[in-house]
Amino acid sequence: MSGRDILGLALAGAAGLAVLILTPIYFELDTVLNVTVYMIMAILALSLALIWGFGGILCFGQSAFFGLGAYTYAIAMFNMGESTAPLLLSILVPALFAAALGYFMFYGRISDVYLGVITLTVTLILFNSINSTAGPEFHIGAARLGGFNGIPGIPPLNWPFQKDKQVDLQGMFYLSTASLIAVYFGLRALLASRFGRVIVGIRENERRAELLGYDARAYKLATFVIGAALAGYAGCLFANWGAFVSPTIFGLAQSAQIIIWVIVGGRGVLIGPILGCIGIQWLTAALGANAPASGGAWAALLGNAPLILGAILIAFVLLVPKGIAPTLSDLVGRRMRTR
Repeated sequence: MSGRDILGLALAGAAGLAVLILTPIYFELDTVLNVTVYMIMAILALSLALIWGFGGILCFGQSAFFGLGAYTYAIAMFNMGESTAPLLLSILVPALFAAALGYFMFYGRISDVYLGVITLTVTLILFNSINSTAGPEFHIGAARLGGFNGIPGIPPLNWPFQKDKQVDLQGMFYLSTASLIAVYFGLRALLASRFGRVIVGIRENERRAELLGYDARAYKLATFVIGAALAGYAGCLFANWGAFVSPTIFGLAQSAQIIIWVIVGGRGVLIGPILGCIGIQWLTAALGANAPASGGAWAALLGNAPLILGAILIAFVLLVPKGIAPTLSDLVGRRMRTR
């Protein structure tokens, strides 16, 4: 590991601890709630960063695993009442679903383009299926699916096997932020291992990796499953944050958002998608809060968050194709070499 890598890890750890410790002290509860959802979505962004950025698997359906995790937690929680098993199920169910789907895709030698189409189609199927369960006959045990109305009033997480010790809003902030830090450093360790080096080698040249004796299909499947499990865990945290889930969690807008976070932050790095995710969410919230109530066509355009975000994405793709983090890293590297 180079000195720059060690410095980067130290800075990332220091920044994470600073957010974890200082945010509840210096900011109001509404800001803490916003930061909590930023942390949750950053875990979701990291799940796609692993699958797409390092595994080279073009997945347009990461929101499918995210939604499965959220719905699994909600349904299991209403039926069990204690959150230890629902939390584990919210990770296990998306992982098993990804294992079944990925087995047929990778061992069927599906090309990257068709793989993207299949994952997007699965997301749309889940969205339409859940959206059509509005009647009272659609329930799993004590949990009514609610259709387009979603599932409200989801019970919060509790301490393991201690039903009466529930995690409050501030506790959710600590849990989400600590989880993001743990996922980031866990993925750094995974990518530094033999497994991580192999999946990067497969991304660069799959045929050469197979000629060296590696089963590319098995490694890609394992990467796909790990990413799905992380997305499911993020879905569980999201269901706790809002105490509500609805079919929009499977929607095209959600799928597109995750991809945009990774593109803007930068593929092939882990800190980039975190920065892209938090930055875009903050900008979306700021544009929504400052949208003018009146002022004509120009004011309406300036207050149109999707339009502005679309323009930002186009600008990044054209002007900063590597993303924020790799571009900044290149600039710092050039400055250090010129000294």
